[in-house]
Amino acid sequence: MRTYRTARSVRLSRTSGPRGRLLAAAGVALAALALTACEDGTGTQDEGASRPTTASPSAGGKAPGGTGDTDNAGSTGSTGSSGSTGTTGTGGDKSSGSGSGSGSGSGASQGRVLCNGSNTTVTAQAVPRPLNHLLITVKNTGSRTCDLTYYPVLRFDEMQWVPQPVEASHPQAVTALAPGESGYAGVLLSAADGSGDGGTTGHKLTVGFQGTTPNSSGGAAATPVLPAKGFYYDSTLSVTYWQQNMDDALTY
Repeated sequence: MRTYRTARSVRLSRTSGPRGRLLAAAGVALAALALTACEDGTGTQDEGASRPTTASPSAGGKAPGGTGDTDNAGSTGSTGSSGSTGTTGTGGDKSSGSGSGSGSGSGASQGRVLCNGSNTTVTAQAVPRPLNHLLITVKNTGSRTCDLTYYPVLRFDEMQWVPQPVEASHPQAVTALAPGESGYAGVLLSAADGSGDGGTTGHKLTVGFQGTTPNSSGGAAATPVLPAKGFYYDSTLSVTYWQQNMDDALTY
């Protein structure tokens, strides 16, 4: 153990008389004990006044410096899968709440989103009437209302042109789908009188979704399963705008 002489002990050592020497020795001993306690980690510390306990975020209180109660964190929605998710896809409607303490509320209170391949399921099926028609059905599998804007952008296989919409089918309002609801579009595959050109059979169909402005991207596309024989189409291939009900989609 190392012994250090403090300034106080030095001054006391210079004091004349036995009393001075006694005080000096006591000062040196106390200083040595204090240093020894600090070096071996067993020294005691002044606990001071009791400190208030900070609530833990996991206990439902506000985290220090936080903006809200952690109990209010939003719940995971569907895929994109909301939130959502619903079907899996690119984030679309998968609305999970923030765990930062600010809370995000339920998916239904966060407004409408665009329908696309990440928050819907899409099917394509032939119909007996009208002749040479295909029905596209989009079902909202998310937790929020989604909008089907304009018309689907269709592409069979590696087709290099875009089928044009039937302008007479333009609805008066955007087709909005609440969770679980479906929207529709009718597709004229080929001319009944055989007047179309370049007839061929498509085995893969890609359904694209538009954004809030014409020809803008509305998110992930969908590739509905087609029958093994595919669908025959020609240059008269056209599609209706999105409709709220099936009958309207098959009117044109």
